[in-house]
Amino acid sequence: MRPGRIVMLILGTLSALFGLGLLAVAGVAGWANYQQRDNRYFTSPSERYSSDSYALTSPRLSIMTQGGLSDSAPIDVAGSVMLRGSADAGKDIFIGIAPRNDVAAYLAQVKHSEIAEVRFSPFRVLYRDVPGPRTPARPADQSFWTASATGPGVQQLEWDIRSGSWAVVIMNADASAPVAVDMQAGARSDLLWPVFIGLLIGGIIFLLIGVPLIVAGAVGLGRGKGGPPSAGPRLPAHASGAQEPAAQVYSGMPPAGQPYAGQPYAAGMPPGGGAVVYPARLSGYLDRDLSRWLWLVKWFLAIPHFIVLFFLWFAVAVVTIVAWFAILFTGRYPRSLFNFTVGVLRWSWRVAFYAYGVLGTDRYPPFTLERTDYPADFDVDYPERLSRGLVLVKSWLLAIPHLLIIGVLTGTARTWVGREGDVVQQSVGISLLGLLVFIAGVILLFKGEYWRGLFELVMGLNRWIYRVITYVFLLRDEYPPFHLDMGPRDPGDAPALPHGWPPPGPAHAVPPGDWPSAGGPPNGLPVGGPPAGAPGGSGRGAHAGTEAGFYGVGGPSVRPEGNAPTGAPNGTFEPGSPGATGGPDAPHGTGASGPTPDNTAGPAARPRA
Repeated sequence: MRPGRIVMLILGTLSALFGLGLLAVAGVAGWANYQQRDNRYFTSPSERYSSDSYALTSPRLSIMTQGGLSDSAPIDVAGSVMLRGSADAGKDIFIGIAPRNDVAAYLAQVKHSEIAEVRFSPFRVLYRDVPGPRTPARPADQSFWTASATGPGVQQLEWDIRSGSWAVVIMNADASAPVAVDMQAGARSDLLWPVFIGLLIGGIIFLLIGVPLIVAGAVGLGRGKGGPPSAGPRLPAHASGAQEPAAQVYSGMPPAGQPYAGQPYAAGMPPGGGAVVYPARLSGYLDRDLSRWLWLVKWFLAIPHFIVLFFLWFAVAVVTIVAWFAILFTGRYPRSLFNFTVGVLRWSWRVAFYAYGVLGTDRYPPFTLERTDYPADFDVDYPERLSRGLVLVKSWLLAIPHLLIIGVLTGTARTWVGREGDVVQQSVGISLLGLLVFIAGVILLFKGEYWRGLFELVMGLNRWIYRVITYVFLLRDEYPPFHLDMGPRDPGDAPALPHGWPPPGPAHAVPPGDWPSAGGPPNGLPVGGPPAGAPGGSGRGAHAGTEAGFYGVGGPSVRPEGNAPTGAPNGTFEPGSPGATGGPDAPHGTGASGPTPDNTAGPAARPRA
């Protein structure tokens, strides 16, 4: 990847994030300014305050409004506060604001209660009692009050805030004890409007700087990044650390040096199969020698990827908005932006396959948007034209059925619980997909195996999710199928076959009696009977038959009997031999189906004449 473009992308993301943060704060300030129009106040609920002392005091003006201004802040023009309250029947109330030092002198040696903390959800007051033997004088007779209100019934005090240290005093007008009042506090600020304007302008400026940087970086990173990888898949090492010879390891994966065999999109099902081909192709092939315990810390090892993906996904959000307008006016998704978005999805899929979405490989994901020889891959066919009208509704309206399904697969259950008097919503448990992956990890930890059926199901769920993401992100107009295509290989990556013939591979070998009349297996299909562990097959070796439903860690790979390479015993597998196939799709053991014609070595062996 180009370092200059990466720097542009990072700087643009930071600038845009800062701009969005300023705009969010500006929105809050604008809403608050609108709410306090016509000289209205932001008020707290009316609550009961009581004490068996002579007075209630608040050392800060903000104590009853759950926030406010610092004593040292220049608040001469900040606005005003409002205090409204009433005493019990038959009592007059006194509410006063005065300098803190004068209040301290007035209540010296007088038993009173300081309001130390007030919480409103639920309402709770923390008092700090100050003892004293003296009885205070009537508060209304004092001359140091900056603002005060006294009398029967509901009394309201409004005061324009000034700099200084102030205190609030609430008493019975006759200075008697105890004190019990219903109080409500409020505040308004004249600074909200200029704050709103400043934040709005600043947010727009930072967005105008950040968005072009993001788009320019994405264009540079996505230019010329489509197409197949430069090399075929690399073999994983055995548990001993030795690198395996160059051969086809993963069933269905192309040999080394050959690109992934993605087919042009053709709607519907491929010939002779139940899978559905979609122009977004996701594949993932299980490692032979998965570590039993490494999956416990993969989330930690993947933290560098998560940091990078944070910036990339923010850039994808911006790029998708730009692409939305491009499609609306031109009917085309800019190719470089398309490649960038697909590259980020590919990167995300590799990290998910490694760390949390499948746990299918111990090979660390590469830091690149391009296609590589990594055992997990994702690609989308570029559309030459996209519908201008469909772009208006497909991401949010037409995708709702799929989004609901994905919510079930990836979302967690939610419940409502009471917390401190409030009813709040919280998540419980884990998602269905997360639970399946966790079960697979536990099986791997204790048995050293990845259950084959579980792996194929997890792959099918991820394939469904990424197809929907492709549609929602405007990459294709074709509606995602409601179809669970399980297994490591995407239907779009499968080679084209004549109708009625099973796909190639040792698990689907064609008996000689079923060859076409022209002689020889069709399209180079391997020869033999059912594989080990399959109906009609017989297994050899330690794992034969007993664990056919598992992808064993470190287990032997298999060829159909009669298809062994030259120099190897019939029905056995030599790693690195020509035409060897294996990996997770091949069951343990060897297959035998009776006499078969003699074969030569190679992946497309034919019987001798």
